[in-house]
Formats: sequence, structure tokens, C-alpha cells
Amino acid sequence: MSDADRDAAPTGLRRIALGVQYDGAAFRGWQAQPGGGTVQDALEAALARFAAMPIRTVVAGRTDTGVHALGQVVHFETPLSRADFSWVRGLNTYLPRAIAVQWAAEVPADFHARFSACARTYDYVLQVSPVRPALLAGRVGWVHTPLSVAAMREAAVHLLGTQDFSSFRSSECQAKSPVKTMYRIDIVAHGEFVRFRFCASAFLHHMVRNLVGCLVAVGRGRAEPAWLAQVVAARDRGVAAPTFMPDGLYLSEVGYPSRFTLPRPTLAALPGQAAPGASEALDRCDRSDEGGAATAEYPEAAR
Repeated sequence: MSDADRDAAPTGLRRIALGVQYDGAAFRGWQAQPGGGTVQDALEAALARFAAMPIRTVVAGRTDTGVHALGQVVHFETPLSRADFSWVRGLNTYLPRAIAVQWAAEVPADFHARFSACARTYDYVLQVSPVRPALLAGRVGWVHTPLSVAAMREAAVHLLGTQDFSSFRSSECQAKSPVKTMYRIDIVAHGEFVRFRFCASAFLHHMVRNLVGCLVAVGRGRAEPAWLAQVVAARDRGVAAPTFMPDGLYLSEVGYPSRFTLPRPTLAALPGQAAPGASEALDRCDRSDEGGAATAEYPEAAR
């Protein structure tokens, strides 16, 4: 029996999925901790007040302190029968301003926020400015020297496809395998901002922040684009650039098979590089649950 089967909703309970947005700077990460102060603590407190009973949530991907979410997904079980939007309106009444439920949907008993996911998309927003940001402090990363977007795009090609990403995992990573499939990378300049977008089957702990650190090193001229291929091949965290700050990292979307008919956040289309067969790999979500089963083996988020 799979983990997802063991976690199926008991008879008589409804399984509800939520799309959640939050400002990670206001919390001690996602996962509940003694003393509270996490996104999970706040969401479950709001659920308990609205449902008048304790409710535990399961999340698509845990995020660290300072990491934000535009499209986090959670699920929970409840005996209550309420309209989808009633969950949205009711929970937002009790949630702090830095968290907002975007949508709610009743889902089949075999849906699992983490194990059913077949792809995840993270954005990293970086401000390129001589002085550090004030109004956007905590919401964007920052570098004070100019970057070559062309060089970073050239380097990003070496990260596409199914590869061993050991050079980009933290020492605390608990994933069973460092092998992931990077479907697409987009790097686009918007005035003094640069946005990085990564879409993959799953991510290792700190993987996106480590990828951004390496791409920025190339963009600043400290390394050639081909260096990134050497970093990947080394499978050694020590040869990569330092981990970038969490401030500009956003969990933008979690992909599921279309049979679950979940709402999707609207992400602006960006020009970028896609791995050969990336579209076909993502289409597995619509053909079967194979992608979700593979993701279940690697529970770590990019954090």
C-alpha cells in the first residue's frame, strides 16, 4: 500500500484542497513548530476556529523561513459540508494578513497535496541595484553589480533534463535521491529586476537558491557559462556558489493531473529554455498519475 493510499480520506470525511498564498518573511517557515509562528500553525488555527474542531493539514511542499508562496497547495479532511467559497471566505476572516486562501475545492479521496503533485514551479525575483532595497526588503533578492542575462541563459542550458543535482542540495537534505528532472528555466529582465523561473519534477532542499547563486556568479562574470556543466558533473556541493538569500524565492505553482480539476495560478509566459521532451513530461499529469508517484519518493521542497 502506498503512502497516498494510507492517507486516503476515511469514509464519511470530505477531502478539501486549498490554494494558499503567503508572505514568508512574516513566519518561521511552513512546518508547525513548538511556540508557533509558522504558516501551518496559523492556517490550522484558522481552520479550528472556522470548523469548530481541530484539523491537520498536508502540504505540497514545506518552505523555509523567508520563502513565499503564490500557489501553495494543502489538503485536509473534514466531516463538514460547506460550499467551496465558504472555506475561502471563512478562513480568510481568521487568517493574519500575510496569509490568504485563494481557492478551495473538494477533491477525490485519492488526492494528496504532496504525493499527487507531478511538477513544481519556483520563481526567484532579484533586484539589481547599487543599494539594497527598502520597500521590497524581504520580498526580493539583491545584487549590487550588473548581470549578463545572456550569459545566465547560456549557463542554464546545462541544468535542463534529468540529472543528479547533488551539487545543489543542502547538507540537511533528506531526499532519497538527488536525481530530478528540470523541465524548463526562464530568465528575464524587467527593468532593474531579474526573474528566474524553474519548473521541475521536484526539488532538493535549497536547490533553487543554490541554482540562483551559481547563475548569478556567471551573470557577474565570475565564471563562464560552461562552468555550470562542471558543477553538475562534480556532484559536490563544495564546488558550487554559496546559497543565495531566501528573500526573493516564491513557490509559484504545484502541478497535478487534470482529472483533479484544481484551479491554477496565472503565471506570465516567459521566453526561456525547455528541456527536450519537457512538454511531453508535463503532459503525464493528464495521461496518468505516474508523475505524482515519482514525486512521492522525493518529499523535499526547494526551500
